[in-house]
Amino acid sequence: MNSRRDRNARVALFDGIEEGGIRASSSYSSHEIDEQENDRDVDGLQDRVNMLKRLSGDIHEEVETHNRMLDRMGNDMDSSRGVLSGTMDKFKMVFMTSTPLCYSLFCLDILLFYK
Repeated sequence: MNSRRDRNARVALFDGIEEGGIRASSSYSSHEIDEQENDRDVDGLQDRVNMLKRLSGDIHEEVETHNRMLDRMGNDMDSSRGVLSGTMDKFKMVFMTSTPLCYSLFCLDILLFYK
């Protein structure tokens, strides 16, 4: 309430004073012009705030999507690790129980197929 009274007193005190050799017209005082500029600036800031709010919401959705995707990839990697571990255990068992001749034939097959 005090600020409104001070503002009104300031307007009444400085209303009609010439600024830079130009007298403010009766319909638009410098205070009214300043208020209009402030209103335009506030509108511009409000638009920017709304844009940033939408942008931050979009970023949040994107992060959530990527987190879900990474979780699925982690689960897939865990299951792949289990399959590979089982396969390696089977290979170890085959190599331990096989004769040196079978081992030699297996190595020869690998060399022939991958060459």
